[in-house]
Amino acid sequence: MNRRNFIKKAGILGLGISAFQYLGYACGLPGNQSGWKNWVWLTPRPGLSDDEWLMQLETMKTNGIDGLFVQIYSSHKAWFESDHLPLEEPLLERLIDLGKKAGIEVHAWMWTMPNNNPYFIENHPDWYAVNGLGQPSHSHPAYVGYYRFMCPNNPGVIDFVSANVRELASINGVSGVHLDYVRLPDVIIAEALQPVYNIVQDREYPEYDYCYCETCRSLFKEQSGIDPLKDLEDPSANLAWRQFRQDSITRLVNEHLVPEAHRKNVPITAAVFPNWEAVRQEWRKWKLDAYFPMLYHNFYNVDLEWIGQHLEKQIAELEVKQPVYSGLFIPSLDPAKLQHAMEISKKAGAAGVSLFAFNHLTEDHFKVIKEF
Repeated sequence: MNRRNFIKKAGILGLGISAFQYLGYACGLPGNQSGWKNWVWLTPRPGLSDDEWLMQLETMKTNGIDGLFVQIYSSHKAWFESDHLPLEEPLLERLIDLGKKAGIEVHAWMWTMPNNNPYFIENHPDWYAVNGLGQPSHSHPAYVGYYRFMCPNNPGVIDFVSANVRELASINGVSGVHLDYVRLPDVIIAEALQPVYNIVQDREYPEYDYCYCETCRSLFKEQSGIDPLKDLEDPSANLAWRQFRQDSITRLVNEHLVPEAHRKNVPITAAVFPNWEAVRQEWRKWKLDAYFPMLYHNFYNVDLEWIGQHLEKQIAELEVKQPVYSGLFIPSLDPAKLQHAMEISKKAGAAGVSLFAFNHLTEDHFKVIKEF
């Protein structure tokens, strides 16, 4: 099951710059005179001609979209020429050239930690994160079948994910690398999703809590003298164990993925969670070139004002002060609500918005975006 089917099943419908001033350099000029930028996420369809793709890109540009995140790796096949991933279609290279014609940035959107390639499941089962019951994600994925997350501390995983970023950053003309799923599985899923799976997550339960693999347990024991699986009656209550896993993701991003992109003078960004604690994703410490929190208010049963409240908090907490773009979920926003959400985002300090997803945008949505 892919992300779209996950959200569809949930009944809600569809995601889930430091010393370099990249977003004014490699990422192009500001979207308008105020510096505001509009982005959109897009999941590609196979078999489209260059003319068909150019028409879509020109539609985006004409209607106020400045940058495109195209999903070119979603944990199995690649939509670009790769030395180590099976090929779906060499699309990214085409879109980069077409994007130049249309005047729109094309960023490579990649899944980071999930791996649903049968080869790696069969040959590298030790790469996969393990839950608090001792079950690996490749055989016991949480919630949905594609939640086969890898361990952020496994050396093979670090090499694999770094190679993905390195390949993308090496593609001539790419505007940036955009990370998704750079985290562990949700130990607590968003409130609106829980009834769909007939679960109540009033606390952290072990079957949804990762990573208790041998690598992570050994590293944490070296630091603390504690084996979290054997020595803690309630591991979820141990703040040091929680911080260890947050730091593991942060270290992967800051010490491996960011340098891979920056060595090629390519910006690197990420789609991140507002409730970052639930996925061990302490992105306020990351050294990215921009941040795209997915502020899908309907997932959390809250109103639009929540978007601004979260933005203000997240912007204030950033250790690396770079642009923050408000991720908005279009299926929950009619044009009037989109206008309001954009106003809220701008007032709260966002540098722009990113919209999920292109295929849900109507002419009336585009009118709002173009005139904002």
